[in-house]
Amino acid sequence: MNTTKTAIPTRTLILCAIFAALTAVCSQIQIPLPMVPINLALFAVHMAGATLGPKYGSLSMGCYMLLALVGAPVLSGFTGGVGVLFGKTGGYVLGYIISALVTGLVVHRWGKTWPSLLLGMVAGVTSCYFFGTVWFMALTKMDLFTSLAYCVFPFLAGDVVKVLLAAFLVKALDKPLQRGGWSVE
Repeated sequence: MNTTKTAIPTRTLILCAIFAALTAVCSQIQIPLPMVPINLALFAVHMAGATLGPKYGSLSMGCYMLLALVGAPVLSGFTGGVGVLFGKTGGYVLGYIISALVTGLVVHRWGKTWPSLLLGMVAGVTSCYFFGTVWFMALTKMDLFTSLAYCVFPFLAGDVVKVLLAAFLVKALDKPLQRGGWSVE
């Protein structure tokens, strides 16, 4: 019987923690809106998925979710806790795990090229919006168009900027991270 366990390298765990912390910081950089504030959290999610890959990018966002779940003020507006995480906009926050996974899968499959980074991040934000909007609609009983008007349409222009900036930084940091022995893959 083979009971060998594969340990996660310490540097990978450190990077997961760094991206969870970056997401917490980016969540506080916001423009308040009536239903859902605009913030930079998805920027950090894109970077986590593209830099850490699907497995560890998702793990990083899972750590972020656990911090929010236990009440750490890591969500937008320095909030946290079960009530906020499972509230009407919590689906978007939970969608960060899916977004990092999708982004990481695309980038891992096709490499850190401009097309794969952009495609992966657009697919990631789309998956987050899908999950979050379905969640929002289920809790608020609003129709699809109204939900999109509150939760998606106001954010699209900013998401283009977040995707472009995240792709640029992932490309810029890739070689230095590899040289320093911080590559995850």
